[in-house]
Amino acid sequence: MRRSGMRTRHATGHEAQHTHIRRTIALAKRRRGNAPAPPGFGERLADAVAATVGSWRFIAIQSTLLAGWIATNVLLGGGWDPYPFILLNLLLSFQAAYTAPVIMMSQNRQADTDRDRALADYQVNLRAEAEIALLHEKIDLLREQQVTELTRMLRDTLARLERLEERRA
Repeated sequence: MRRSGMRTRHATGHEAQHTHIRRTIALAKRRRGNAPAPPGFGERLADAVAATVGSWRFIAIQSTLLAGWIATNVLLGGGWDPYPFILLNLLLSFQAAYTAPVIMMSQNRQADTDRDRALADYQVNLRAEAEIALLHEKIDLLREQQVTELTRMLRDTLARLERLEERRA
């Protein structure tokens, strides 16, 4: 009889677990529905510029072009941009004036994405902590029930032993 009662409790716990899983899946689906829109053209362009400008390849190509510009103007004896290379300075200032804000746009978008991910991680950690606390409570309850059952069985056994001793005496 006890076994059938335990099966009923186990089946009920099993059903509760399935209900919890269904709720968790439904919540995840709702969250995916609130997913941010894919990045637009400007955001993709800013990311591409930041990735290109922030690479060793870009530094090597730009250094080669600058060295070529300077060497050509020095070797030509004045060339189109004589020393102190004012035109080159203007071009580099122009490049920096446009590149810096584009890189900042990309970094701001990435920071927003990182913040959203950190928030999602935090929420997952909170849920995991709650689940662990719930499991601890269940284990404590099971232990308490086992101790109660063992105490009852011990009392029954002691009572039987006392009755046996009374019959012998």
